[in-house]
Amino acid sequence: MSLTDHLMELKRRLMISAAAVVVAMVAAFFITEPVMHLITAPIRMLAEERGEQAAVELMYTSVTGAFDLRMRMAFAIGFLLSAPIWIWQVWAYVMPAMTKREKRYTIGFISAAVPLFFAGCATGLLVMPNIVKLMAEFLTSGASAMYDANYYYDFVFKLMLFVGVAYIVPVFLIALNFAGVITGKAIVSSWRVAVLISAVFASIATPPADVATTFLIMGILLVLYFAAAGLAMLLDRRRSKRAATLLQAGLTP
Repeated sequence: MSLTDHLMELKRRLMISAAAVVVAMVAAFFITEPVMHLITAPIRMLAEERGEQAAVELMYTSVTGAFDLRMRMAFAIGFLLSAPIWIWQVWAYVMPAMTKREKRYTIGFISAAVPLFFAGCATGLLVMPNIVKLMAEFLTSGASAMYDANYYYDFVFKLMLFVGVAYIVPVFLIALNFAGVITGKAIVSSWRVAVLISAVFASIATPPADVATTFLIMGILLVLYFAAAGLAMLLDRRRSKRAATLLQAGLTP
């Protein structure tokens, strides 16, 4: 294909992806209410526990605040719902330039990364109520907890996003191993750095006082890291055996 044809193809793929996101965003707007009800469950639980001692409420600081937040939520949800379409468009655009082997590897990496990302998001959503409850325990007696809606949504969204991204780091390690950039032994030998990074990441993703949640996320990240290291070592061993077999046969590995 000529450069012009490539640009036309890219434009077509981008337009299809954008249309899919817009359609999914419109559909997602109608489910923002139950989603908001789900993520604000900790606030309602705090309100019931504190009773009439003090108010625990979600507040909007502007006239259009509620609508603006719903639009942000609709875009985020729509982007996720339309992921199969825009991921396919990216794949279809890049696929002709790939070899059969590269296609198999890419499909394998995507198949592993997508479930891990959503598993990380689910983990973030599960630990979120404990974080909100723990932070509320620092309120003085009789004090009210008025949570800004935009800040609260950003907190939940970033927590889910950070944990989701952290869950797919092992996939990138395996990809680097496939590319010959890093070996399994190198991954294992860097365990001290992995422990430090996992501790820092878990500390950032959770409040300082929530030690239990911090160690939980840190432990999950380390399990995924060492699982990636183990798989990388198995792949290295398989490549070594294949290279030895080819050498014995007088072939170049």
